Parts: sequence; C-alpha cells; structure tokens
Amino acid sequence: MSEETIPQETLQEVLLNVSELEPPEPLLLVLEAAEQLEPGQYLRMLHRRDPCLLYGNLKDNDFNYFQRRGSTTLVELFIWRNSDREAAAAVEAITGKVDPDSRKILQ
Repeated sequence: MSEETIPQETLQEVLLNVSELEPPEPLLLVLEAAEQLEPGQYLRMLHRRDPCLLYGNLKDNDFNYFQRRGSTTLVELFIWRNSDREAAAAVEAITGKVDPDSRKILQ
C-alpha cells in the first residue's frame, strides 16, 4: 500500500487518496475508513473516477456524502455519519453545500 492510500487525519478530517488504486480496493478502503470515523470527523476521499457503487453502500450504512470536482483528482467526496451534526457543519464550512440541521445535500 502506498503512502497516498493510508488515511491521514486532522482533527476533523480523515483524508484518503484512492486515485491510484484499481477496483474494488477504493470501495473497500473507503467503507472501512468511514466505519472508523469518530464523532465530529468526516472522510475526504480523492478518486480519479465516480465511485458509483459506493453511494448505495453509504446510504445503507447511515452515511451522508457530498461530491464535487477535485482540484487534484476528478472526484472529491466528503463522507460523514447522518447523525453527526458537527461533521456535517465542518463539511458545510468547506463546501458551503450542506445544511447541518437537515443533513441533506443542497442542490
């Protein structure tokens, strides 16, 4: 495993760059990292393609997400637990796109 695929943590953000990996490794690593999120933390995943198989898994496991075009990769995906208002607020502060009261993505 290269250094870029090892989750790097800040106080609230866990950064996971899976842009160099082949399927199904990104899916498995992201789901594992999401399950390990502490209260107030969110996962920021960097990927070179749209992880379409991930979205249903996140919903089924009570996670919310926001996707945008990345600055260094095609996709930047923010993931947090549906019940975690602090993490939702942190993602909103970065993206300006999440309503932390409803935990819904603003279109």
